[in-house]
Amino acid sequence: MRYFLLGLALLCVAVLSVAGFRGDKSRRPPIELFPDMDRQPKLRPQTFNEFFPDQLSSRLPVPGTIARGTSYEENEMNTGRVPGTTNFVETVPLLITGQLLERGQQRYQINCAPCHGAAGDGKGITGKYGMLAMANFHDARLVKMPDGEFFNTITYGKNLMGAYGANVAITDRWAIIAYVRALQRSRLAIMDDVPPPMRSNLRK
Repeated sequence: MRYFLLGLALLCVAVLSVAGFRGDKSRRPPIELFPDMDRQPKLRPQTFNEFFPDQLSSRLPVPGTIARGTSYEENEMNTGRVPGTTNFVETVPLLITGQLLERGQQRYQINCAPCHGAAGDGKGITGKYGMLAMANFHDARLVKMPDGEFFNTITYGKNLMGAYGANVAITDRWAIIAYVRALQRSRLAIMDDVPPPMRSNLRK
């Protein structure tokens, strides 16, 4: 045991003599156990390099890729905001077709109807299990809300609603919004919204 303690003491002295105490100042370069972490092989921008035919280290982006912070994030289709501003877009930036509305209805029934109800009145099945204060899409505040703000809420969530950006594709989010607008028109529309040739059928 005595030899072990003696060896341990000698080892500590040897380590201290080489490494010193934490915080000590020395003119000697620091000990680097893994020097590749500090000195990695890399290319600095705008410098000469013989590896590439044009002898430039700076390279163009790989075709088909999008760098972080470029136009992808600033596109109104992907953010729901007017590019270069914090304002939400007023309407869905897609052509509203029957196919888009059918897709929106399908996605709505899967992702939204359990809470907001099939009619969009906030009376979904989850209300029977204690979840309260579900948004009623027929409220005047939500009827006047820009479509881009709906998109933002679907993407990032709000209050009790979780974020669905990872679950619902971008085009499907817009399709859901288009379908929600159709639900609103079905309940809040006035006679002037109906084409004249069809008004007589509604009066029967």
